[in-house]
Amino acid sequence: MRPVVACIGAGRMGCGIAHVFAYAGHEVRLVDAKERTDEDFQRLSQGAMASIEAGLHALAGFGMLEDADIARILPRIRILPRGGAAEALAGARFVFEGVPEVMEAKRDAFELIGRHAAPDAIVASTTSTFLSTTLADMVTGPQRYLNAHWLNPAYLVPLVELSPTPQTDEVAIRELEALLTDVGKVPVRCAASPGYIVPRLQALCMNEAARMVEEGVASAEDIDRAVRAGFGFRFAILGLLEFIDWGGGDILYYASRYLVQATGQDRFAAPAIVERNMAEGRTGMKTGQGFYDFSTMDVPAYQRETLGRFVALLRHSGMARPPA
Repeated sequence: MRPVVACIGAGRMGCGIAHVFAYAGHEVRLVDAKERTDEDFQRLSQGAMASIEAGLHALAGFGMLEDADIARILPRIRILPRGGAAEALAGARFVFEGVPEVMEAKRDAFELIGRHAAPDAIVASTTSTFLSTTLADMVTGPQRYLNAHWLNPAYLVPLVELSPTPQTDEVAIRELEALLTDVGKVPVRCAASPGYIVPRLQALCMNEAARMVEEGVASAEDIDRAVRAGFGFRFAILGLLEFIDWGGGDILYYASRYLVQATGQDRFAAPAIVERNMAEGRTGMKTGQGFYDFSTMDVPAYQRETLGRFVALLRHSGMARPPA
C-alpha cells in the first residue's frame, strides 16, 4: 500500500504536489493553512480541485492519460480546513510544508505539523527562499526534516532539489528520494546554500540575457532562439560540468580569460577549481580526469550514446533534415 502524503497549504505548490502523488496512486490530504469562514474555505477548496482537474485534463489532451483516469485520480485528494489538520496528518508518512514565503507562516505551519503529525513522519519544506538550516529549529524532531524544492509546474518538471541539514537522518533522505523516484521525479541533493542548484544557475543566465539586450548585443527574440536551438538543446543532453569535460576544461579556462580581457568584467573569470584542474592536467575526457572520472569508462561507447541522444532530440524537435 502506498504511503499517505499530506501538505500544509493548498495553494499552487500544494495543488501541484497533490496532482503528482494522486496521479501516482497515493492518498493525498491538503490542509488549508489559514483560518477561514466555511464559505471562504469552500471557495478555496473548489478552486484548488478545479486547478488540479484542469492540469489533469491538459495532460489527457496530450495523451498522457484518458479522461476516464481523471475520475479515479481526483477522489484520492482531500482538502481539509485548518481545523481538520489532526485528521489530515493522522497516518501521513510524508508531510510537505507549502505555505507562503513568510517566516511567521512557516513557523505556524511547522507548529501545526509538530502538534498533529506522527513523530516519525518525514517533514519537508517546499521553500525556495529559506535555508533548511534556518527552518530546522522550528520542526519537532529536526532529524526527520529537510527542504524539498520543486520547480513549477510541479506536476510537469521532473526535478526536486533536496537540501538536508547536518541533523537530517540519512534514512529520512533516502526514503524521500525513493518516494520521489517512484512517482517519476528526479531528486538531487544540495547543501543548505542560497538558490539551491537550478535557481542559482538560472539567475546568472537570465541576468546575462537581459544584459545582452540592454547592451544591444542581440534582440530578445534572437537570444531566446539561440537558447532554444543551442544552449538549451545542448544542455538537455549534457550537464554543464559534463560538457566542460566533454569539450575540455582548457577551453573554458581560455574562454574565460578572453571574456574578462575583452569585456573588463570579472564576472566571467573562471573559479579556482577550473584553474586548479588546468594546472593539474585534469581537463576532462581527453586526459581521463576532470569533474568526472573517465579512466574506467568505455569512452567511445559513451560518446556514441550521447550523440545518439542528440540525434533523437533533433528528430523530436523537428529540426532534423534529410541529406540533399
